[in-house]
Amino acid sequence: MPTQWSEPNEYDTNKIKGYQMSIQCEATAKKSTTSEMRVFERYLSLWVFICIAIGVSLGHLFPSLFHFMGELQIAQINVPVAVLVWLMIIPMLIKVDLNALKDVHKFWRGISVTLFINWGVKPFSMAFLGWIFIGYFFRNWLPADQIDSYIAGLILLSAAPCTAMVFVWSNLSRGEPHFTLSQVALNDIIMVFAFAPVVALLLGMSSIHVPWNTLLLSVLLYIVVPLIIANLWRRWLLSSGNDNGQKRLDRTLQLIQPWSLIALLATLVLLFGFQGEQIIRQPLIILLLAVPITLQVFFNSGLAYLLNRIVKSPHCVAGPSALIGASNFFELAVATAIALFGFESGAALATVVGVLVEVPVMLIAVRVVGSTAGWYESKPGIASYEECCPSKLAT
Repeated sequence: MPTQWSEPNEYDTNKIKGYQMSIQCEATAKKSTTSEMRVFERYLSLWVFICIAIGVSLGHLFPSLFHFMGELQIAQINVPVAVLVWLMIIPMLIKVDLNALKDVHKFWRGISVTLFINWGVKPFSMAFLGWIFIGYFFRNWLPADQIDSYIAGLILLSAAPCTAMVFVWSNLSRGEPHFTLSQVALNDIIMVFAFAPVVALLLGMSSIHVPWNTLLLSVLLYIVVPLIIANLWRRWLLSSGNDNGQKRLDRTLQLIQPWSLIALLATLVLLFGFQGEQIIRQPLIILLLAVPITLQVFFNSGLAYLLNRIVKSPHCVAGPSALIGASNFFELAVATAIALFGFESGAALATVVGVLVEVPVMLIAVRVVGSTAGWYESKPGIASYEECCPSKLAT
């Protein structure tokens, strides 16, 4: 006897919606090329320490070579650094699908919180911590002529949100992949217009001269041009059709991913080749600069996490929102600091310390986000992880 068809009830409808959401999340997770943290990225701080040793040693043995490379400039932009920065940034930006901007409205609570932290809190909180710790508490232990430069480096470090490593942090915190992609795409567009004004405002408030021509040229070279190249490259890779295009993109990302890390480490060797004498004289500088950087990561990630709970974002959105709000685009910061203040400046050194502490500090933040999921979801009105992305529970 055939079964009589009946209108699906509310329970059936919710099951169908949950299944569709599950399939969507699972498909996105499988497409992610940064689904796990590579060994090289996990031990980034170790590689930075190795680069410090190599750079200091080479700078001491071959000072004339480093000075020659430092003089290879066009319009105050160091040519070797510009090449290395493109090799760092372009592979990261190829991962970003600007078409994800159409999904921004779906996560408006989490997006709003992250934008507020990224552009309304983080640069200003870092400047404040720089003024307090570098300009006051630690002043007697730092070179007097570099105080303003260190503060400038901290400002540059915090003025742009991270583009690449956030995909790793999002995955480690079991974040909603569509939210992460939408947020990164939106931040990249905002960065084109907001980076220079925010930096200029905070440097001006710190009574630090702002070389506008060099700053705007840095935005053009290190944000606008790489973003255009990466987007065109991504479109070309995907132009051969859905399946073949995605495979081409994945293969390309796998091939060029090492470029970013190798270029970053090469830049650090150059930088420490110039900074070597100062570090040998005062090794305490790195530890002192790490204090405000570490505090701002915990402050901004904690604030974003709490604000997401207040507006009732699901935990799979609040986690990546907090981590995006706290992490920094240190590749851009290093390049801009060198362009504005030079290889031997305190600003360049401060941005490199950001690279040094980024991974271990962010891993702590990831652990805190994961361990407090039960507390976060205990608030009435917040969707559980099972309701947000049930398929990822099995992965």
